[in-house]
Amino acid sequence: MEALLEIDNIEVVYNKAVQVLRGLSLRVPHGAIVALLGSNGAGKSTTLKSVSGLLALENGEVTAGEIRFKGRSLKGVAPEKLVRGGLFHVMEGRRVFEDLTVEENLVAATYALSGRKNSLHDSYELVYDYFPRLRDRRKQLAGYLSGGEQQMLALGRALIAQPELIMLDEPSLGLAPQLVEEIFTIIARINREQGTAILLVEQNAAVSLAIASYGYIMENGKIVIDGPADRLATNEDVQEFYLGVGGKEGEVRSYRDIKHYKRRKRWLS
Repeated sequence: MEALLEIDNIEVVYNKAVQVLRGLSLRVPHGAIVALLGSNGAGKSTTLKSVSGLLALENGEVTAGEIRFKGRSLKGVAPEKLVRGGLFHVMEGRRVFEDLTVEENLVAATYALSGRKNSLHDSYELVYDYFPRLRDRRKQLAGYLSGGEQQMLALGRALIAQPELIMLDEPSLGLAPQLVEEIFTIIARINREQGTAILLVEQNAAVSLAIASYGYIMENGKIVIDGPADRLATNEDVQEFYLGVGGKEGEVRSYRDIKHYKRRKRWLS
């Protein structure tokens, strides 16, 4: 079955000199939650920007490989056309319009619906159903919302655009544990009820694998291990390096530190 998003063996270079992604491949099936995990600097955010067409803003480019969405190559496709085609990228740090109200932020997202028939009233109600706090604060400036509420607004804008795939970059960043649980519960609900596929970039491996069906783990710009989320969560290497289980107390280790890449074959067998 053809995946909704296919990334095949891509390489990404910044400033025509610094290579960040090195032959990275992954797939996001229709209606699935796929987790992309890894430490800081592994290349997770760059992967999402490669898909959404934002690399050029940072003087980066895909120099090899191919990215396909709904079976079509994304090479040369403008970011705004990708959004209108059903792909929405929620960037790290929320990026809401702080000087606009909650309601105005949602209105701004409707421009992604150009040329599509829809009920905007129903779209707003859908957002407020998932995020009741936004209804209560709809006349408030987004800049005065809490971090958790801004993350809810960022997700709400994505819902307004009616995407087939939402790419989420570090939605738990800077949030209290209770809010993280609430946000991820809503993400899982959106996926289940709307059938929206989600590519989830996170450092919080435990909560990501709890809602994902499949996961990939990155180190140094490439995938070092992948598989069904439940199997990754019980894999001894993943537990030690990403879930904090095992190893010496206080020791921080990485796949870069050992020659465990060959374990991938053993693990998949």
